[in-house]
Amino acid sequence: MKKRTPISTIMTRNLITLSSTDDLITAEKLFRKEHIRHIPIVSGNEIKGMLSYTDLLRISFADAVDEEETDVDTIVYNMFSIEQVMAKNLVTVSSNTTIKEVAEVLAKKEFHALPVVDNNELVGIVTTTDLIAYLVEQF
Repeated sequence: MKKRTPISTIMTRNLITLSSTDDLITAEKLFRKEHIRHIPIVSGNEIKGMLSYTDLLRISFADAVDEEETDVDTIVYNMFSIEQVMAKNLVTVSSNTTIKEVAEVLAKKEFHALPVVDNNELVGIVTTTDLIAYLVEQF
């Protein structure tokens, strides 16, 4: 295992993002359609927050709905905005941060994804799933 491998080698680059003016119904549909658990909230290329599927589950009964269900009960989602639900005080890393350093951050914190930011521009996202896949590849 290489000790100085940068996170850019395993991060997701083709990001699915939303803006704070989008709604939670759109977010819910993206989570389900794309089978993802985190969506960066951006203004242009600048990250403003992170919305996780867990954030939505906290305010709804979406987890009680069949995973294959495409219709979402929108009553609760209409009561909140993305801005109200997203995490705002983000920890970010740069693309040259090592995989080991990212693993250390994620091991100490209570979140499962980190935005990758270079020069104030969102360039990727790295998740605990990315790290596990990398570790599995090493064996």
